[in-house]
Formats: sequence, structure tokens, C-alpha cells
Amino acid sequence: MDDLTARWRETARAAGATDPAAVERAGARLLTGWREPHRRYHDEAHLRAVLDVVDAYAGLARDPDLVRLAAWCHDAVYDPRAAGDANERASADLGGELLAAAGLPATTVTGVRRLVVLTAGHAVGPHDPDGALLCDADLAVLAAPAERYDRYAAAIRAEYAHVPDPDFRAGRSAALRHLLALPALYRLPEPHARWESRARANLSRELAALA
Repeated sequence: MDDLTARWRETARAAGATDPAAVERAGARLLTGWREPHRRYHDEAHLRAVLDVVDAYAGLARDPDLVRLAAWCHDAVYDPRAAGDANERASADLGGELLAAAGLPATTVTGVRRLVVLTAGHAVGPHDPDGALLCDADLAVLAAPAERYDRYAAAIRAEYAHVPDPDFRAGRSAALRHLLALPALYRLPEPHARWESRARANLSRELAALA
């Protein structure tokens, strides 16, 4: 059993799952998605990185196990050809189905679905520590050292290899400008203090290179 499977089981049990067999099926289905061969960034390593950040700052969340479940589900569906927030909504739907089948409370299922959809635009309200933690974890890579950030950007380009370069530059530039326009990339105090400046520098550098 790999460590991700163990982490999934622990989180599902802690969150109140009542059907062990369905928990196993859900974990297997989620990991199958995260391990799809077309993924170059939104893959198992990204899942692990998001979970690690959630664990590191779990004390800042209202319901850390809810955030962990949402981390597992947030890119469960990832099709680079999908438009808009279709991937996030499909991930929320799949996660909701799997969690409900595992016997998790309806309030938990609803909460996970809400958090997953938040990752489409990363716009979090001021009194939403669970949403803030998930989105901060999802965007943590933006504050990586320059070389690692560049590998991330190259992996995103590889996921969109089917898109002609001029179209990719336009779409990626729009996404970067959206992130830079957010009042804060990181909402929780410690991640904000540690990561905000470096993330904005990375985003600005990539945006300039795409011009």
C-alpha cells in the first residue's frame, strides 16, 4: 500500500466515512485520475504537494479533514481541452458521488463540492478559512524558487501541447493577469507573509516572457 492510499483512508475515516469498501473504491478511482498519463503538472505530485501544505497549516482551518477531502477531489477530473470551469465542476460532481457512496455526511459532501469549485478562480471570501487553506495550498507552487517555477510553467505548457503557441500565450497571459489581479494570492497570514511577494514576482516574470 502506498502512502497516498494510507492518507486517503485516514482522511476518509476521520471525516466520518461509514463504508470501508466504498472508501477503497473511491480512493482507487481518485488515484486513477491523478495518475492519468496526459497530466504533466496536475498529477500525483501536485496532489501530494497540496496535501502537504494542508497538513502544515491544518490548525488554521475550521475543518481540516474537509479541506483534505477537497484536496483529493479538486483535480480529480482534468481535461486540458475543457472550457472554463468545466474541470472543477466535473471534479466536484465526481467527488460528491464518491464521498456520498462512502457514507460521508451530506453536509461534508456539500462542503467538499463547494471547496472544489472555489479552485476554478481562487476567489475566497474573508470569513472562509477552509476555502483559504485549499486555495493557498493549490497556488503554493507559484511561490517556488525560480527554477522550480519554470519547471511548473513548462509542465503547464506540455499539458496544453495541442494548443497553438499564439493561442496558448493569449490564454496563459489572461490566466496570469487574473491571478495578479486578485487582492491576495494567499489569504492565510503565514502563507501570505512567506509566499506573496515571490509568487507575484514569478507570475510577472512569466507574463513578461509571454508578451
